[in-house]
Amino acid sequence: MPEIAATLIAWYRANARDLPWRRAGFRARFGAWGVLVSEFMLQQTPVARVIPHLDAWLGRWPTPADLAAEPPAEAVRQWANLGYPRRALWLHRAAVEVRDRHGGVVPRDVDALLALTGIGDYTARAVAVFAYGDRHPVVDTNTRRVLARAVDGCSQPGPPSPRDLAAMAALLPEDLAQAAVLNAATMELGAVVCTARAPRCEACPIASACAWRAAGYPDTGDERRRQAPYEGSDRQARGAVLRALRHTDAHAVAIDDVIAGWPDARQRDRAIDSLIADGLAEASDGMLRLPV
Repeated sequence: MPEIAATLIAWYRANARDLPWRRAGFRARFGAWGVLVSEFMLQQTPVARVIPHLDAWLGRWPTPADLAAEPPAEAVRQWANLGYPRRALWLHRAAVEVRDRHGGVVPRDVDALLALTGIGDYTARAVAVFAYGDRHPVVDTNTRRVLARAVDGCSQPGPPSPRDLAAMAALLPEDLAQAAVLNAATMELGAVVCTARAPRCEACPIASACAWRAAGYPDTGDERRRQAPYEGSDRQARGAVLRALRHTDAHAVAIDDVIAGWPDARQRDRAIDSLIADGLAEASDGMLRLPV
């Protein structure tokens, strides 16, 4: 559908948000490493929360080797309240792998990127496309929603599938620069216009070509996984434990003293056990600490 591609590219060039990782100066300074870090942070996290953390992270560790030289505890501490803290460990391990396997340079090849810790189909292709300018389909949740509606006529996308990459690849122009812009434009449309709960169809540049609109906006079901509320959850308890470990001046804290006032003692213990199992905390002689 070349008309969709051309329209989206023109819309993006006129309306794209001014985000740090899209600026030429950012790419010139941090290269593929900056793109990789930004993509790690953006997973399941709003842009507004990521920007200050990204700036602080790259200010402290402007290259993979800089991060790899630090213990994992520092990555977890710097991650602060971004959520899903295993990403901090994965990013640290990926930095070590880039240093040891690739001479400190984030690889360009998708398979080499996929071999790094914490990198999946989306992140590998995002780095290859947005850092190196290669032609690959880049598919995130926003892209999948735009494709489901505009191309398939569905109200929401189905579960992630290899078909998503094929569907996006079918839209990409042959020109490398235009293909990269279309990848970014499709994600941008899903993020700011074709949103999950309240799509702004009146502002959509491809409304006239949208299969879902042409079909009368049918409700075709929603198979997205629903996340349990944060308040009172094990995730909240895990976050409280990590916060206590990040903020202590001591090297380690007595396990019995970690969030000792938590209202559910069994939940507190589960949180500590799960953090140890994930490698985000270490226990020894009754003490708990961040990983070293």
